[in-house]
Amino acid sequence: MDAALLSAPSEIARPGAGRHDGTGSKPGLAFLLEPDTAPYIYPAEDMAELAGMGEVLTGFISGADWREHRAELREAEVIFSGWGAPLLDEEFLSAVPHLRAVLYGAGSIRRIVTEAFWQKNIPISCAVSGNAIPVAEFTISQIIFLLKDGYRYAQAVREKRGWVKHWPVAGACGAKVGLVSLGSIGALVAEKLRDLDVEVLAFDPFVSARQAQELGVSLVPLDELFRRSDVISIHTALLPGTVGLVDERLLRSMKPGASLLNTARGAIIDQDALTRVLAEREDIFAVLDVTWPQPPPADSILYDLPNVIITPHIAGSMYGECRRMGRLMIEEFERYLKGQPLLRQVTREALDRAA
Repeated sequence: MDAALLSAPSEIARPGAGRHDGTGSKPGLAFLLEPDTAPYIYPAEDMAELAGMGEVLTGFISGADWREHRAELREAEVIFSGWGAPLLDEEFLSAVPHLRAVLYGAGSIRRIVTEAFWQKNIPISCAVSGNAIPVAEFTISQIIFLLKDGYRYAQAVREKRGWVKHWPVAGACGAKVGLVSLGSIGALVAEKLRDLDVEVLAFDPFVSARQAQELGVSLVPLDELFRRSDVISIHTALLPGTVGLVDERLLRSMKPGASLLNTARGAIIDQDALTRVLAEREDIFAVLDVTWPQPPPADSILYDLPNVIITPHIAGSMYGECRRMGRLMIEEFERYLKGQPLLRQVTREALDRAA
């Protein structure tokens, strides 16, 4: 479950301020992430703040171009990163001999860490909890709208060019909402659902009965969740064991008029099966913020089905929302300078069991 992504506060961060040379001067800071998105994660005013706490060695450098900046990177003690980070492999690590911490201002670090990195025992923190907030907000908005059958009503009004007669909907009073995984996002969604008069069902084999009770959800088998829920929201991670987790059998078991929402990863759902079931069952509805492949091929019938809405992966942090993630990493850097535990450090063990 990705609620376990963050380790206990780190004791690895080296105590006290000062650079690797022991002079007490400011630590060297390098910024390795996509230049297009970097200004949203670390805007000018925050960069100015960082310049007061460390020696800024680089501008925003795409992770793919790090080799062109070996001279600057050699003096880096702390790397601020985000989307477009370099692979933290042996080659890269040899180019940053004084590296003491990596602060990743985005979500999962799974694709950038390697065995060589873990062997170095360099602390790495990430802003997964910050990125969870807009995903949870998007999810709640869609759950409420789907419980009202809002998309179908909007389509019907457009077609008629006027009001249409109401038909029965589940509504947000007494309906059942199913959450697949109670990681950092799923748990936050569950907390926000407390403001609604709905029953929340959840499937997560890593969550205890006590944890579920604290979140106000009922743990059920995945089969039962799909069979009983009015809206099903996917929040699990894409791991070898979750590829195709939502198969044709589960999709066909959805109750009449139910909806499916996926803001996690497209490959968690068997895309071919999803396409078949949605084409055959116009009574169910799907909102897909992610697909597999992403985007679907141009000839996919998913674009044409009236019971499908596809959004281009917009649930996560966008534009101004990205600053929240950067601020979390600046707070981590402040702790680092003071020799305090890093609150958002990710350990290898936590990542292995994370969603």
